[in-house]
Amino acid sequence: MSILIFGKNGWIGGKLIALLQEQGRVIGKDLFLAENRMQNREAVAAELEKIKPTHVLNAAGVTGRPNVDWCEDNKAETVRANVIGTLNLSDLCDERGIHCTVFATGCIFEYDEVHKLGSGVGFTEEDEANFDKSWYSKTKGMVEQMLKVYEHTLVLRVRMPVSDDLSPRNFITKIMKYDNIVNVPNSMTVLHELLPASLVMAEKRLTGIYNFCNPGVISHNEMLDLYIKHIDPTYTYTNFSLEDQDKILKAGRSNNELECSKLVDALPECTINEIHVACDLVFQRM
Repeated sequence: MSILIFGKNGWIGGKLIALLQEQGRVIGKDLFLAENRMQNREAVAAELEKIKPTHVLNAAGVTGRPNVDWCEDNKAETVRANVIGTLNLSDLCDERGIHCTVFATGCIFEYDEVHKLGSGVGFTEEDEANFDKSWYSKTKGMVEQMLKVYEHTLVLRVRMPVSDDLSPRNFITKIMKYDNIVNVPNSMTVLHELLPASLVMAEKRLTGIYNFCNPGVISHNEMLDLYIKHIDPTYTYTNFSLEDQDKILKAGRSNNELECSKLVDALPECTINEIHVACDLVFQRM
């Protein structure tokens, strides 16, 4: 395998680079860091021709700073990166038979009459997006449908990623900074377990869409209670309603459960714990 990573300066991209280096890969030998933006087709094509990777990992794109509300005011830039850029890279890889892993999002669904909160019925890989209350999620839902035509592309639906540190991008760190939090069970992605799994999936050349989360759902309160238990017993938090949350946000937020059996069944060699177990282990390591 020869791997080219897009998104070298991003949070997920940086973690992938570190993980691959830990596995013995060397930058400039069998691991390469893309220098061009995905939407610049000619430049990306030239980079692919020069490096000739067997695998591309696409961890690039925009999520907004400090959060996805940024995308509401920067719609064209969001489209360039998350739609044009993503499609461009997958298209160029498809032309060359290069396997392309896209770290996408599962924040394109919301609980509905079929997938009710607390029912245990999760959205599957065959379900189409039903959440478009933010520009970020709307563009991600549209591009996922288009990516289906590329037979060399693997789409991983990441949700509310959790890491073992207190990075600003870590879901735990994000909710700790809020004055008030909602308490809704959600599917989440524990990076310590699932980033290594993504590399196994790429090596296997798996393609199509996968719900890239730990099985089950965990609520915001349960997550912070684990923080209090393992890290800081003096920490406190306050809840408010989804209606109150909507009043202070430009864009809506996705809450959902994703069915993860396809992912677990595809990776018998990987440890993918139920979300409560996985998160407890996160805080133990932290």
